[in-house]
Amino acid sequence: MVSLQSYIVLSMIVFTIGIFGFLTRRNIIIMLLSVELMLNGVNISLVAFSHYMQDMRGQIMVFFIIAVAAAEAAIGLALIIALFRNKPTVNIDEINIMKG
Repeated sequence: MVSLQSYIVLSMIVFTIGIFGFLTRRNIIIMLLSVELMLNGVNISLVAFSHYMQDMRGQIMVFFIIAVAAAEAAIGLALIIALFRNKPTVNIDEINIMKG
């Protein structure tokens, strides 16, 4: 059986990869995927603690987080498509539409 510490280490690794991807990449799509990785890292730890404590509240919370993440991804991709139609790039450094 896999221990709780193994799940927490996995969660920490996934979350760290998400932070690293968000801070180092300049591609909007990669940044959105990195945010999803960070959310999944938190989900892993919630499920692990929920299973360890024999309580369903953590697993129920994960379903809500997944629903919010799906809505965030849909809205984010819609915004990226709208930006890409005006300026054919997804590089964050080249997009300066909102500057006044």
